[in-house]
Order: sequence, then structure tokens, then C-alpha cells
Amino acid sequence: MEKINAVFEGGGVKGISLAGAVTATEKAGRTFNKVAGTSSGSIVASLLAAGYSGKEMSGIIQNTSFASFLKRGAIYNTAVIGPALRVLIMKGLYSGEALEAWIHGLLMQKGVVTFRDLPQGKLSIIVSDITNGRIVVLPRDLEDYGISPDQFAVAKAVRMSCSIPYFFDPVMLRQSGQAAKGKSFAEQFVYMVDGGLLSNFPLWLFDEKKEGLVASGTRVPTVGYQMIGRAEPQPHRIRGPFSMLQALVGTMVSAHDERYIEEEKFVRTVKIPTLGIATTQFEITPEQSDALYAAGVQAGEEFFRNWRPR
Repeated sequence: MEKINAVFEGGGVKGISLAGAVTATEKAGRTFNKVAGTSSGSIVASLLAAGYSGKEMSGIIQNTSFASFLKRGAIYNTAVIGPALRVLIMKGLYSGEALEAWIHGLLMQKGVVTFRDLPQGKLSIIVSDITNGRIVVLPRDLEDYGISPDQFAVAKAVRMSCSIPYFFDPVMLRQSGQAAKGKSFAEQFVYMVDGGLLSNFPLWLFDEKKEGLVASGTRVPTVGYQMIGRAEPQPHRIRGPFSMLQALVGTMVSAHDERYIEEEKFVRTVKIPTLGIATTQFEITPEQSDALYAAGVQAGEEFFRNWRPR
């Protein structure tokens, strides 16, 4: 079986289609060497790194209510005022804790809790450090914050990468050791959010020296998995600062890679139609979920039918 490195794009609930593409990849006789992902792509990448197959992912999807991730306290459910108050206090509409617990449980079933439980370099997760304005690749960049990569929870990293700004709470990371030296208590904390804010499709990652190699020093080809097409744009009624912020984030999430997709024609990228499903359409029907998965399978089959590594 031929090994490939894989990079999975972020796209919220549309990431269901990535699982279908994984199934097609495995059927085509390819095995995954190193994997990386942003946002929902980090979910697929982490499950692959832990040992899940595309078929197992399909079963997980069918038995998961993604709407259950949208958790917040009753006090914040008051019409109009509640959500706005939560954003002001907690900096997000939803906590993200339910998503983290879900991933943690799935990884635990394969014996994976921290990055120490995975082969070194097997999994890379992209997050955005909005305190310092930088792309962060986990786990390798954790040492910059005085944190041991081996002891960091994979589920926490996935939650960071999936924390769409103002939709899910940002995750606070406390620096320690040399990274925290000379800083006040408040200055030791950094805010981490969705990796897609800075790099939604990090196809560059395994092109870097050493990152795309196997132990023998041989370079492994990299395949990207990208979701194309977006939901029909809905006009935003802007009445004040809060609604303007919602419009800004909504536009960023749904359209920030559109120009990139149109201009770049990667021969090493599986392009998966997302059937007009929106990134934050968490109340997706079983029929829509099945259709996204099937779209991923079809796109993967078509790609590997003709693809030849360069």
C-alpha cells in the first residue's frame, strides 16, 4: 500500500464529507502517514491518527447529533439579550466543551489522550493565536509557550482549532517557564481560536523540510482534501456593533477561501462538493449528512482514479 501525507481543510459541519473522502482513499489502496487539519479537518485528522478508519468514521457520524455541541447555560438563552450577553462575558455563543468531550471520548477508545500517545509527527493541528497574531502548529509549537507537547491533550488541541470566533468560546492557554518570565499574571494567558482564521487549508505544512519525510528520509507525497462550494449567501441586517460583528464573522467563515479556491488548481487536491451546506449548519438532517459523506466518497474515488504522485 502506498503511503501519503494528508491535509484536511476546515469547514464546520461540512467536514462530514471529509470522512467519505477518507473511505475512498483507503479503498484506493493508500494509507495515511502523517495527517494535519484545521477546524473540522482537525477532527478527521485526529481520528485518523488515533487509528480510526473511514468506515468507522461513517458510523460515528450517523450516531452523532452535531446540534448537541451547541451548549450554553440557561441564563444565556434569553431571547436577543442572552446570546449577546454571553458573547460579551464569555466571548462566544457556545462553550465548545461538549465538542471537546466528544472528541476526548472517541480518542480514549483508541488509547489516545495526549500527543505522547501518538507517533512523533503523526498529527499536526492548526490553531490561531489571536493574542500574538500568529499561526500555531500543535503540538510542535507548544514549547514556545513553555508547555510540554507530550502532556497536552489532543482533544483540547482539536477544540482550539474548531473554536470559530464568536461562535465558540476561545480557549485560553497559560504560558509557563521561560515563556512566562517577566510577564504579569494576566499577560501569561493567550487566546486560541479556529485555525481557519489564518490557515484554513495548510497544504504547505508537509512541504516544509523534514515534515514530509518518513524515517528512511524518503519524501512522501501530500494530498489535500478541500471542500468546495458554499451555501447561498444570506444578507446581514446590521443594526449596531453586535450585528456587525456577527456579519463580519459569518462572512469570514463562509467566504474567506473562495478566491483561493477559484485561482489555485492543485493537481494534488481532492475537491469535495458540499451541496450548499453552511459551515455552522449544525442542525443538519440525516439525509444531508449522508449526502455529504457520499459526496466525499465520490470525489475521492474520482481523484485517485487519475492521480499519480509527482
